[in-house]
Amino acid sequence: MASRPIVPVQARGEAVIAGGGAKQQKKNGAAEGRNRKALGDIGNLVTLRGIEGKVQPHRPVTRSFCAQLLANAQAAAAAENNKKQAVVNVNGAPSILDGPGAGKRVEPAAAKAAQKKVVKPKQKVEVIDLTSDSEEVIEAKKKQHHEPTKKEGQRSSRRNMPTLTSVLTARSKAACGLTNKPKEQIVDIDAGDANNELAEVEYIEDIYSFYKEAENESLPRDYMPSQPEINEKMRAILVDWLIEIHNKFELMPETLYLTINIIDRFLSVKSVPRRELQLLGMGALFTASKYEEIWAPEVNDFVCIADRAYSHEQVLAMEKTILGKLEWTLTVPTHYVFLVRFIKASLGDRKLENMVYFLAELGVMNYATLTYCPSMVAASAVYAARCTLGLTPLWNDTLKLHTGFTESQLMDCAKLLVGYHAKAKDSKLQVVFKKYSHSQREAVAEIPPAKALLCEGGGPSSSSSSSSSS
Repeated sequence: MASRPIVPVQARGEAVIAGGGAKQQKKNGAAEGRNRKALGDIGNLVTLRGIEGKVQPHRPVTRSFCAQLLANAQAAAAAENNKKQAVVNVNGAPSILDGPGAGKRVEPAAAKAAQKKVVKPKQKVEVIDLTSDSEEVIEAKKKQHHEPTKKEGQRSSRRNMPTLTSVLTARSKAACGLTNKPKEQIVDIDAGDANNELAEVEYIEDIYSFYKEAENESLPRDYMPSQPEINEKMRAILVDWLIEIHNKFELMPETLYLTINIIDRFLSVKSVPRRELQLLGMGALFTASKYEEIWAPEVNDFVCIADRAYSHEQVLAMEKTILGKLEWTLTVPTHYVFLVRFIKASLGDRKLENMVYFLAELGVMNYATLTYCPSMVAASAVYAARCTLGLTPLWNDTLKLHTGFTESQLMDCAKLLVGYHAKAKDSKLQVVFKKYSHSQREAVAEIPPAKALLCEGGGPSSSSSSSSSS
């Protein structure tokens, strides 16, 4: 009996191919499909900025911003979870449409494993809003969680540390004795004149502000180099003689200072011969008297006082020449208007007042003070007078407010005036010294000058001192 050849039973899903090469290849492909690992997750692990502590935001994390970050992270995790639940069919893997398990969801093992992974923050983060909470709330939150961050500790320590500038300022004040120094009170010097209509309390500050602005417009220039026949010594002799005439006629102080201002301004614009210098002084005093005095001296009085060196017509002609050169400008801020105000601000007695006038007249008699404006000469006279009389403080906030000068700004001019005071007794020009040596003026000229200001370089220069001692 012939026997049939036995054909081996083929496994399901396999095909018989010559040589068995195709069968072996299919088996290898199936095994490879079963053992293949799923692709690694790309972008499914969301790292919340600021949660892990690795990446810090560039701006403070507020409650609303942190809630938004958490919501975005949870939404990304949910979307990734839904993707992993989809059917994965790569390189011959079973599908829901093929095979005996049609109609059922088939998921690879790697997808099932990835499905179980859910991104959740591992630690609870407390967000502190520094803009809304107070320091007490922040400290309470730190104590509650017992997890103070390093940056918060650094901020609190830096906030409490004093700066280098504050330390140096405190040491400087302590070294100068200014730590416990009370703040000076500025005295209202016009309070006593509130009911005086002539004092013009409502406009007094505006008036002196205008004086400060206008004094430089009428300030004489350095005219001695342009005068061929006149020097500083001749000018000092002329002013000394005019002070004597002013004292004999018992004229107002405003008249004296306006006379000197007229002389200096006239010499700034016109050359005067030596023989007409005294005539210029007479014409200037006559013009200032008619401007300031109620009863001005007559022309004949000046002719007689000059021992008839000049005629009546010459005095009137000089007056006309002066007014023409000065363009009839006689309303100017002289030293006197500032002296009155600054003496009032110094709150001194009659001795201080006479000392200030004594130093001021010594100053206007010497040509060296012409370089300083009238307000500075007046303020320096007040400062030098307080130093001479030993008043304390030498300079205060009230004087600084009304004069507009600090103590350091007045030092040079004050030393110049004290130097004139030191040499006034031995000078050949004795009119000012004798005038203020009288008991009616408290004999302030006899008081020794301020030794503190008689240091090296504090006295007058060689040219100015020669005029005062001539």
